[in-house]
Amino acid sequence: MFKRIMAPVDLAHLDKLERALNVVADEAKRHGASVAYVSVTAATPGPLGHNPEEFRARLEEFAAEQARKHDIKADAHMIVSHDPTTDIDDALMQAVSDTKADLVVMASHKPGLAEYFWPSNGGKISAHSSASVFVVRDN
Repeated sequence: MFKRIMAPVDLAHLDKLERALNVVADEAKRHGASVAYVSVTAATPGPLGHNPEEFRARLEEFAAEQARKHDIKADAHMIVSHDPTTDIDDALMQAVSDTKADLVVMASHKPGLAEYFWPSNGGKISAHSSASVFVVRDN
């Protein structure tokens, strides 16, 4: 049914993604789909790399680790943005197209007051993308 799954990940907060990452692996196995782990970074130094090349290496290592751990096909797709916080929705929308994803599985928190005024990342992708979107709430 699904051939390519996009899984947005924030490498700084992997502890909050465990449930979503397990869903990604389960869906990939169920459908024989490959997974694109997508992450957005700035071109400036940060805690996960002094430059985009270091960040890419971490993301590729993460994707390879997930592939080994869950026995799935996976790769990394890095996006460099001037301001990842404000560009995240547009960057993820572009990544759906770039990775040719037909399913997006992403973690989310419980909706709060802000979601009454601004759509969530998953909400924007599901409203403006041809891919199916599976939003996984944290516990």
